[in-house]
Amino acid sequence: MVKPIYLAAAITALSVAGSLAQAYVAIQTVPVENAGNVADCRFETPGHGSVEYDYKIGKYEVTAGQYTAFLNSVARTDTYGLYNTSMWSYGRGCRISRSGTPGSYTYSVAPDWGDRPVNMVSWGDAVRFCNWLHNGQPTGLQGPGTTEDGSYFLNGASTNTSLMAVAREKDATWAVPTGDEWYKAAYHKNDGVTGNYLDYPTGSNAEPSNDLVDPDPGNNANFEHAGFTIGRDYWRTEAGEFENSPSMYGTYDQAGNVSEWNEAIIGSFRCLRGGAFSMPMNSTRASVAVTCDPIYEYDYAGFRVVQVPEPSMFVAFLAGSVAAFGPFRRRILSS
Repeated sequence: MVKPIYLAAAITALSVAGSLAQAYVAIQTVPVENAGNVADCRFETPGHGSVEYDYKIGKYEVTAGQYTAFLNSVARTDTYGLYNTSMWSYGRGCRISRSGTPGSYTYSVAPDWGDRPVNMVSWGDAVRFCNWLHNGQPTGLQGPGTTEDGSYFLNGASTNTSLMAVAREKDATWAVPTGDEWYKAAYHKNDGVTGNYLDYPTGSNAEPSNDLVDPDPGNNANFEHAGFTIGRDYWRTEAGEFENSPSMYGTYDQAGNVSEWNEAIIGSFRCLRGGAFSMPMNSTRASVAVTCDPIYEYDYAGFRVVQVPEPSMFVAFLAGSVAAFGPFRRRILSS
C-alpha cells in the first residue's frame, strides 16, 4: 500500500510567532511525455488522447487535506461557495468541517480523511483551486490575486452559463486537465507517439476488480460491484491505496474513487471521467464519459490537476483542449 501523502508530504506547516502558518500544498506529479501521440479513435472520430506537448499530471486525486489547506487560505469569507456543508453533514461527504462566522471561518478535516479525495466540489471549485496554485498559494479574500484570475479568468463566474465560457489562459501553469490530457494519462500505453490505448486506467485491457486487499494484486479500483469496495464510513480509499494498479504513466485512481472533472465541453455541460466509488465497473472504461452542469457538487465528483509547460514550449495548446465526447449525461460511447 502506498503510504498516506497528506501529513507526510503533501502539506507542511510552520509555527510563526506562536501561531500556525498557512499549510503549503505540494502536488505530486508524474510526467506524461510522447508529445504528438495519435488519438484513440476506437469509439468515435476524431478520437481522444492526442496531446501535442509534454506535461505533468497529478499522481493522485486532490485530497480532502489539500482542499482544506486551500479553504483555510482563501475562504475565511467564502464568497464563491468553495465549501459545501454536505462535505461534513452528508454521510458520503469528505468530512471537512467549518467553524466560525463569515470573515473568520476556519476549516479542518476529520482524522483518517485527509488522504482521501475531496468530493462535493464543482468544476468552478476545481479551477479556483488551480488559480490558487498558479498564484503561489496566497492567503486572502477570493479575488484576482487568489481564486479569480491566474490559469483561468473567472471574475466571479458562478452560474452554469458563465462557467461554461471560462477557458484556460495561455500562461496557465496549474489547471484542470483538458479532455485529451486526462484521457492520455489514463489510457495511453506510454509506448511512444502511437495510437495504442488500453480500456481501463489500471494499465490493463482486462476488466478490473474492486477488491480491497493488501498487498494489491493489480488491476483493482474502487467502484461498486456486488457491493461497495469500501463502505461505511469511508466510501473512498486513500490516495494510491491500489499500489499495483497505476496507469501506464504512473497515475493512481483515475479509475474509480471519484469521477474527475476535466475541461471538455459536451453540449452545454462539462465532463467527468473515470467512474467513482458509487458507479459500476463499466464507468471506468475509455468509452464512457459523464456530463454535468459545472456548478453541481456531487458526492461522486472530485478532480486532479495538471502542470503545463510555459507558452514558449508549445504552440496553440488550446487547440483540441475542448473534446467533443458526445452529448448526454453518463453517455456510454461504446460497450
